[in-house]
Amino acid sequence: ETHGITFRIQISVKELLDTDVLLKLLFHLPVNYPSTLPDISVNSDQLTRAQCMDVKDKLLEQAKKHLSEPMVHDLILWIQQHLKYVIKQSATVCKEKTTLSKGTSTEDGIWMLFLHLDHMRAKTKYVKTVEKWASDLRLTGRLMFMGKIILILLQGDRSNIKEYLILQKTSKVDVDSSGKKCKEKMISVLCETKVQSQHKRFQTFEVKEYSTLDELQKEFETAGLTTLFSEFVPPLLK
Repeated sequence: ETHGITFRIQISVKELLDTDVLLKLLFHLPVNYPSTLPDISVNSDQLTRAQCMDVKDKLLEQAKKHLSEPMVHDLILWIQQHLKYVIKQSATVCKEKTTLSKGTSTEDGIWMLFLHLDHMRAKTKYVKTVEKWASDLRLTGRLMFMGKIILILLQGDRSNIKEYLILQKTSKVDVDSSGKKCKEKMISVLCETKVQSQHKRFQTFEVKEYSTLDELQKEFETAGLTTLFSEFVPPLLK
């Protein structure tokens, strides 16, 4: 397979803050793994989103030490032994960051992802899943419906955008014609680019339905995304 393989592992880490922590790890191994680092996604109901991101960063740091050799098993053993220290360190870093002036932050990491979905059979569940992912990953934007056209426009930190894309492609978000849960196979990445100065930043993530193409076009124009609309949306109507 040209995309490599993806698999999930759940591990329970004992005696952390007097509670068991269930870590849900997702590894995407590219075709040239282990010469190339895996993509890693970390989720846990017991940890904050920021703590999950810190765990992911530490795992990637460790992965670099094992480049060109199988590493997933070593990474799992490492995080079982070191999770306690990663979380303590995360809390310290978090306090330090809050003391920094907001003016020192830059927009370097803000990216935009534009997706087209072919259909949603289990629409209510699918929409809730997309809303949860956007919230967990601190992404803003729109899930847009216009006739049979379904579009997702996201803005946020580039690493979170990439993580969203992994979730979108590897999770069972819909049902097939027989009603069985299935992964999203009919998805097109129309555009993935850095947010430019002329683009308006979305403040929230919203699900919106449009009755006409003009209504949809105005949404893009308001966001300074006229070029994005004209390049990618009209061809979808053909």
